[in-house]
Amino acid sequence: MDERTTGLILRTRILTETSLIVHWLTSDFGRMATVAKGARRPKSPFRGKLDLFYLADLSFVRSRRSDLHTLREVAVRETPRALRQDLAYLQQASYCAMLVEQTSETDTPLSNIFTLLTGFVRQLPREPPRPQMVLAFELKLLEELGQSPVVAARGLSAGARQILEKLTALDWPELSRVKPSAAQCREIQEFLHGFMIYHLGKIPIGRSTALG
Repeated sequence: MDERTTGLILRTRILTETSLIVHWLTSDFGRMATVAKGARRPKSPFRGKLDLFYLADLSFVRSRRSDLHTLREVAVRETPRALRQDLAYLQQASYCAMLVEQTSETDTPLSNIFTLLTGFVRQLPREPPRPQMVLAFELKLLEELGQSPVVAARGLSAGARQILEKLTALDWPELSRVKPSAAQCREIQEFLHGFMIYHLGKIPIGRSTALG
């Protein structure tokens, strides 16, 4: 029986000469992986529909033997072209996707995190790449995971703490009005590095690059 949901493509990899494995963050089922049979064939119905950070409606058949399900249909909703035109956007989105993968389990509903990541990807190209966008994503994700750093941030300077609280609380469009200094960004960056190492055990590669 086909199941349907909306998903954001986190990554893809080659399975065979003709097929791909597609990793999704979905609105209903959380993180999941599907095999797109024949997706690499020139006349595949999946052709041009399976790329990084595409948002799509999909149907799949759940596997009874593994966590790799069979992709049946894909209807693309959004294609973030700007992420392919500016490497900085892609680096920021990729790091945040890896952070979601590290901190979540498969086949577990993650509707708030799905909304968080899709909102982040949409907002990125609306302004020049800024490190505070990545810091805001880290803060908002940690809050969703029940590990909010706000209480632990007492050691920050008053200005940096105020910025941290705004990055945590404001919606993506509102964050464009937050203008931290370079020193405040560095202070928050170093604080979050230590906080995440302590609470998460490690940080995905690419954080330094994503923060510029």
